[in-house]
Amino acid sequence: MINISLQKIFDTLIDSFIVNKVGIAENFLSEILCLELKNNLKTLYKNKLLLSAGIGNKTIIDHDKLLRNDKIYWLDRAHENQYENDFFDVMDRFVSHLNNSCYTGITGYEFHYALYEKGSFYKKHLDQFRNNESRKYSMIIYLNTDWQQDDGGELCIHHTQDSQNIPPTSGKGIFFDSSSLEHEVLTTNKPRMSITGWLKIT
Repeated sequence: MINISLQKIFDTLIDSFIVNKVGIAENFLSEILCLELKNNLKTLYKNKLLLSAGIGNKTIIDHDKLLRNDKIYWLDRAHENQYENDFFDVMDRFVSHLNNSCYTGITGYEFHYALYEKGSFYKKHLDQFRNNESRKYSMIIYLNTDWQQDDGGELCIHHTQDSQNIPPTSGKGIFFDSSSLEHEVLTTNKPRMSITGWLKIT
């Protein structure tokens, strides 16, 4: 059972996805949870626990810094981190609501922290692997406070006729189809942090 305010946020994300193929909901995560997750990410970075992100899955992986140069760290309940688990609790509620309202049949998910250092980017791509179609929906939740237009780092969604730039402001949740929408992260002018992942049919 989800509370009314959380359900309203979930419905905003789903309804905007239906209208424009990109769901956007402000305050998908609370300000306090965003701050704690951001602190986790900064600590992981300070302790050099982030890894250079690759392109592809475990079968086909390519570290090409001309295409992307962000750093990541996978979230896992096994870490027994209170704030990661609070995040997973929100995702469990969202997946349940999505399945019940839209009959999507999502059975799992995977998420990682993502940090783009100043000057970093991710060129245009699709999230679904060529050799694995389990990723159905992409989700991004931003952890950046006081983000300004000159900071760059927008998520650029490439629609059929035009493109859509979305600033990575803290708490904002983004939701879109993994197999059909090409997108990119524009060059960021200061460190850019998020939780990024995929809802899957396993």
